[in-house]
Amino acid sequence: MLPKVLLLALAPLALTGCGLSPMYAGGGQGAVARAIAGVNVSAIEGKAGWLVRSALVDRLGAGAAGEPRYRLDVRLDEQLKGLGLLSNDAVTRERRTLRARYQLVDLASGDILLDATVGADAGVDIVSSEYAVIAAEQTALENLSHEVAEQIVTRVATKLRKAL
Repeated sequence: MLPKVLLLALAPLALTGCGLSPMYAGGGQGAVARAIAGVNVSAIEGKAGWLVRSALVDRLGAGAAGEPRYRLDVRLDEQLKGLGLLSNDAVTRERRTLRARYQLVDLASGDILLDATVGADAGVDIVSSEYAVIAAEQTALENLSHEVAEQIVTRVATKLRKAL
């Protein structure tokens, strides 16, 4: 019993030496939070672009740092494909995909700090109600936009954290 208690007591001390530290140490005033707040998100075409840009601005806190230091350029590729087919060629399931290629540009030097691609996909069941299908497709697009934005913010924050 004593070795187990001793092991549990020493475990937190072992973790402090592993080199891990919280990404957002210091909360909203931390170095990473201030760096990502200095990212200006360029306009993105289309409805999906508006949704992704809105999610990015919300998550980055863009503009909170005053004058931007970085620019985030995003290009989207959105597809909606029919998957399940019945004998009468009616589609029973769709796959909606949203891919984003993005670049993080340092405004002072013009250097591209990050050039990457992220994506997400979702399945949509086709039912007899056309309104239900349209609502499901819209919901899928909104969810995919948030997921893509979250992936971009995570990678941008990781890149800026390494640069600090």
